[in-house]
Amino acid sequence: MKTYSPKPEDVSREWFIVDATDKILGRLATEITTRLRGKHKPEFAPHMDMGDFVIVINADKIKVTGQKLDAKMYYKHTNHPGGLKEKSLRQMLDIKPENVITAAVKGMLPKNKLAAKQIKKLKVYAGSEHPHAAQAPKPLDI
Repeated sequence: MKTYSPKPEDVSREWFIVDATDKILGRLATEITTRLRGKHKPEFAPHMDMGDFVIVINADKIKVTGQKLDAKMYYKHTNHPGGLKEKSLRQMLDIKPENVITAAVKGMLPKNKLAAKQIKKLKVYAGSEHPHAAQAPKPLDI
């Protein structure tokens, strides 16, 4: 009995749409990460990009538990001395809510070149409109 190893031509990708209204950020991100990597498929292989495309709408309506709106911080550095900038989750949701979900999913992906391919299959939109109607995405219940 030989071990099955998938080939690039065996990959079949689908499009899923997720409504993030009143969803918990971490639980939503884990389900999205599973779909992006393809771990829900029986032919999953960790060395290949087997995942599906995921569209997230209403990213500005996510929920978090506890005091995370004010306690959770996002950092960036300007590459100048003393250039560390920080913003709370509440500020990030006001400015660019797409980046909150993208950062949560990116942190759950493996830290390698494969993750760069997988994060490109994530499309996040703050409102309920998206330009991917031609792909006929299936709704994904989380």
